[in-house]
Amino acid sequence: VQLQASGGGSVQAGGSLRLSCAASRRTFTNNGMGWFRQAPGQEREFVAGISWNGGSTLYRDSVKGRFTISRDNAKNAAYLQMNSLKSEDTAVYYCAAARTAAATTQKALYNYWGQGTLVTVSS
Repeated sequence: VQLQASGGGSVQAGGSLRLSCAASRRTFTNNGMGWFRQAPGQEREFVAGISWNGGSTLYRDSVKGRFTISRDNAKNAAYLQMNSLKSEDTAVYYCAAARTAAATTQKALYNYWGQGTLVTVSS
C-alpha cells in the first residue's frame, strides 16, 4: 500500500471531518494530489486537487467554500478538511497521486490510489 486514507466516519449534517492521506514506500512530494469520492451506484468523482507545492488548488463546485485540501510534504501527507457536511457528501473518499506536478481534475492523470475511507452524513 502506498497511499492510506483515514479519518472517515459518521457525522450529522453540518458537522466536520478531516481526512488524512499518508504515503508510504514512495515519496509524492513532486506529485499533484487529489481526493475523489464514490457514492453507491455512482461514478468516482473528483472532489479536490492540490499542486505539488500547495500553491494551486481545485475543487468541484458543490464543495467550494466547505472543503479545503492541503498537504504537508515534510510528512508526505495530504488532507481534506470537510465542513458544513451535507447528506449528499456521503461516499467513500479516496486519495490519489497524479502523474503531474500541477493540480488536476482529470481522473485519468492519477496513477496511485489509496483505499477508501467511508464518510456518512446523516440529516
